[in-house]
Amino acid sequence: MTARRQAIGRFGEAVAARRLTACGLTVLDRNWRCAEGELDLVLDDAGVLVACEVKTRSSLAYGSPHEAVGPAKLRRLRLLAVRWAREHGRRHPEIRIDVVAVVLRDKGAPEVDHVRGLM
Repeated sequence: MTARRQAIGRFGEAVAARRLTACGLTVLDRNWRCAEGELDLVLDDAGVLVACEVKTRSSLAYGSPHEAVGPAKLRRLRLLAVRWAREHGRRHPEIRIDVVAVVLRDKGAPEVDHVRGLM
């Protein structure tokens, strides 16, 4: 991955974290990794464990950020959330998978779309 793409991704994750905390969620972890993959954001929403995938695009030339999160990715996110919970001592939590799509604009604030509970 190029440095530019990494910077765009980090920026999008920061935008997403700010949006979600403004909505009352609490960030528990960022960029948590294990052998099976990575969770961009792990949050708590009034006792519900939220695994959030953040997709950031600088344009829509290659489609919406939402399109990058299909059924296989959602299944992997759920497995990663269960593993995160186990490793952090959270037994049998209610788990929700969210996606935050961030589209950067040439001018003005990024467009942010939070989709809750995809699986």
